Amino acid sequence: MKSKQLFKVLAGTAALSAGLLGFSGAARADVQIIINNINASGVGFNDTTPATPVGGNTGTTLGEQRLIAFTYAANLWGKTLTSSQPIIINAQFSALTCTATSATLGSAGTTSIFRNFANAPLTNTWYSYALANKLSGSYLGTANAAQINANFNVNLGKTGCLDGQPFYLGLDGNHGASAVDFVAVLQHEMGHGLGFQTFTNGQTGAQNGTSPAVWDHYLMGTATGKLWKDMTAAERAASAISVDKLVWTGPRVTALAPQVLRVGLPKATISGSAAGTTAGIYATGEAAFGPSVATAARTGVLMPMMPTSTTDTSAVGLSLGCDALTGNNARAAVGNIVLISRGSCNFAIKAKNAQNAGAIGVLIVNNAAGVAGMSGADDTLVIPTLMIDQTVGANLLAKLATRSRTSSGVLATMSLVGTQLAGADPQGRVMMYAPATWTSGSSVSHFDTTATRNLLMEPAINGDLTQSVIPPFDLTLPLLQDIGW
Repeated sequence: MKSKQLFKVLAGTAALSAGLLGFSGAARADVQIIINNINASGVGFNDTTPATPVGGNTGTTLGEQRLIAFTYAANLWGKTLTSSQPIIINAQFSALTCTATSATLGSAGTTSIFRNFANAPLTNTWYSYALANKLSGSYLGTANAAQINANFNVNLGKTGCLDGQPFYLGLDGNHGASAVDFVAVLQHEMGHGLGFQTFTNGQTGAQNGTSPAVWDHYLMGTATGKLWKDMTAAERAASAISVDKLVWTGPRVTALAPQVLRVGLPKATISGSAAGTTAGIYATGEAAFGPSVATAARTGVLMPMMPTSTTDTSAVGLSLGCDALTGNNARAAVGNIVLISRGSCNFAIKAKNAQNAGAIGVLIVNNAAGVAGMSGADDTLVIPTLMIDQTVGANLLAKLATRSRTSSGVLATMSLVGTQLAGADPQGRVMMYAPATWTSGSSVSHFDTTATRNLLMEPAINGDLTQSVIPPFDLTLPLLQDIGW
């Protein structure tokens, strides 16, 4: 999981039996999008708790503001798509998975999938309900059945559920660091419902009903050079956890990626008299918070933050950095780049503790193979943060652990290197999310977290997202166009 805020993807295989339960909002543009509020009285979209209008949202109750935000987000999608058929969304708030530092923000997906319908561009290929309706020019399945199910976390921001970070219901994107932009979450979830997902089981590689999803016609594993539709189940399962070897081959995304993604990859260059065999240039993931190394490159002595208790330790033997740095760690941090392990708390908390101790940069060691972008928010952070691979971190610690607590003889440079697009492979194909450990609801059906700029359809929300789904701000619409929108 990239960070504290996770989206889940639901893939339905059969139409809902329930009909429409009373339309509560409608968004009209090139596509009519109908929001079907299925919450009970007094709950979710019907919550009567008084609310003060905020950020252009004129609602005076919590439920009204939620529905206004949903209608606003639906309009943003509606004006970018074309279809003669309305899109009906069953929407509700309910309790979703939470901890004090993490939460599932929402889940969404198509309610039904179709193949071999009239005008289907590809035979024996699954399409999401809304896309199949668009392509066929008719309403498939049961008349007026919802094509998308969407569910949102009713407890967000409460104690035990991403404490203190509720949904921001304004329409202006001014959510700040202490709230989650509901409009961005809505746009993300509707994207899944429109077809931004595969219907193939990525964990086992098994196709749904022996047919690929249209998604699988454009998803390639670079280790085999095969599209998912042509792989064996075992090859697909391996591809889904291949880290940086899963790419999108759709022509629109590939052509437009240079308009959206930054040139140059964030790297950690290790050098110095004590670096020995660890000297070299390493791939990293960059944080969404704090300054980018594109504008705030850093070179400094690399110092390890060592465990301070039995609970402050990681698999590689580093401190987790979740508490204020004290003692030898505090002295070692001053004016240096610190090495901390991933785990237990949010990335931004680790970076802030390092900054407070006087560090000039942070390298966070992953707790699994590979690297990932790091989401989070803290407007007071002024030092850059990068993630390095677990094995690289362990090798560095072996060089650093026996050095002086004020000087290690190992230098780290945090900077952009090369001309590769951030979030694409060397051939310019945009990478899809394939972490080394399968993550249900996130793997395969999202853009990779290394994309910079941050993209709407990454597996976790980022605070710098705009409300646009098109280049130069995003690649979501081009991908949907690749599959038939």
